[in-house]
Amino acid sequence: MSGYVVNIEDVTLKNNNFRQVLFTGKYCQLVVMCLKPGEEIGEEIHNNVDQFFRIDSGKGKVIIDGKENEVSDGFAFIVTAGAKHNVINTSQTDDLKLYTIYSPPNHPDGTTHKNKAEAEKYEKEHHH
Repeated sequence: MSGYVVNIEDVTLKNNNFRQVLFTGKYCQLVVMCLKPGEEIGEEIHNNVDQFFRIDSGKGKVIIDGKENEVSDGFAFIVTAGAKHNVINTSQTDDLKLYTIYSPPNHPDGTTHKNKAEAEKYEKEHHH
């Protein structure tokens, strides 16, 4: 595939999977995510990956190397390689819907994790 065109807001808002890879290129990867109320991605570090995030609905908190920021619809943020980070859905009622671009790709093409438990199970089995 030489490119990818999509109404990303539409796809992000319709996505109910914890993580779904939409497109994987040689140098970047587009992934939609949905965090349930009170759910978080979990603290992590990608040593060789820069990551761009955009929030399309809901509200939450991003923590990058201990610094907290409130985020909501319309916010974007970047986590640079080597930074410890977490994204938390701070709402008790609404999903936090977002998309992220990994550069370079971080997940196998076609990856879909329906929920966080499935994602964690995968990480344990394929720890990289």
